[in-house]
Amino acid sequence: MTFTYDPATDLGRLRLIITDTDSANPLFTDAEAQAFLGLTQQNVYRAAAMALDTMATSQTLILKVMSLLDLSTDGAAVARALREHALQLREQANISDAADGSLFDYAEQVDNIFTLRERVLKQAQRRLY
Repeated sequence: MTFTYDPATDLGRLRLIITDTDSANPLFTDAEAQAFLGLTQQNVYRAAAMALDTMATSQTLILKVMSLLDLSTDGAAVARALREHALQLREQANISDAADGSLFDYAEQVDNIFTLRERVLKQAQRRLY
């Protein structure tokens, strides 16, 4: 199991955001962290959000809600907090994508009566699906 932490790299930034900086107790291996980056086209914020969602699922499955003597755990509350952080990271990724124009996909343009008819027809077809 390999673990590297260099904040100058995307892998290191991902680890920094999800607080996976302790080499003695890593949350994810390098291969797992690289997989998150690969699944999100190297977007560090989206990869961190995906990693936090994975951690939230693990917390929910492992901890659940337990009480033993004076000790109690609430895996659902931990998962909720992790998912809220993941949502904030996704919003931050959307803001940075919008700033560099990478969210733009296409725009239909109506120049004359023929393209207007085509646009109306296409919108009607979109409502069917």
